[in-house]
Amino acid sequence: MNNQYLQKYQAQTLRACQLKQIEILDEIDAVCRRHNIPYWLDAGTLLGAVRHGGFIPWDDDIDIGMNTEDVERFLEVAPQELPPHLFVQTPENEPTKEPLVKVRDLNSFFVEGGDNFQAPYEKGVYVDIFPFVTFPNVSRGFIRKVTRSIARSNSILGKAHYYSFRAFAEFFWFGSKLLLFKAIWSVACLLFPASKSKVTGYRVINNGFGNSHLKSSLWPLGTIMFEGKEYPAPADVDTYLKDLFHDYMQVPPPEKRIIHSVFFMPTLLKE
Repeated sequence: MNNQYLQKYQAQTLRACQLKQIEILDEIDAVCRRHNIPYWLDAGTLLGAVRHGGFIPWDDDIDIGMNTEDVERFLEVAPQELPPHLFVQTPENEPTKEPLVKVRDLNSFFVEGGDNFQAPYEKGVYVDIFPFVTFPNVSRGFIRKVTRSIARSNSILGKAHYYSFRAFAEFFWFGSKLLLFKAIWSVACLLFPASKSKVTGYRVINNGFGNSHLKSSLWPLGTIMFEGKEYPAPADVDTYLKDLFHDYMQVPPPEKRIIHSVFFMPTLLKE
């Protein structure tokens, strides 16, 4: 699709969408500070803070990380403490398209390519919360191969399929692959316990790129400026971003500066 009107609309309203996401982040930050829940700017948001001093100019989401146990603590207190227009969305309380925690703004609309309009889940502007776990005490190459295989197979199997020979073949191929690599991961967790590991990263089901980080590059948390405000950040931002993006200061060519969403409306009703 190459709709010039939609592209112009996105360009004109992107900043309003970003500002609303900062408002969500600030509310999350306030809850985390009150309850001493550690979190940090992650992924493209952290990259934007370093390379651009704020959002990557064409980015339309905010990513933060938390240890899994801290995500659980956040889920206990946030629904009661966040403003009523913010909704804590989880795979447990809504049939979401991906196994992530999101804090969504209900007075907005945000559509991505994988969204299912037949599924009754909220689709407002959001901040993503990525749960982190300690990996078993194995090589980072092993972590990359196994977690990427599990996450990608799970993602493909979870997408809508139409009746076809290809869909039938995909079901058996990726279903078998998922079972195999889950078994391999379970054995690794049993034989090489995480208690001896120095490596952390996204929960396996969310780790589509197989990323991992040395705990020493993450802890103790520091701070970084993002859009004129100070937020928590990994201890060694350079190493952390190299693990994610390699040559992260290299700005991609114009044809790769793509807005993730298909359509967004930063505000539905003006109060």
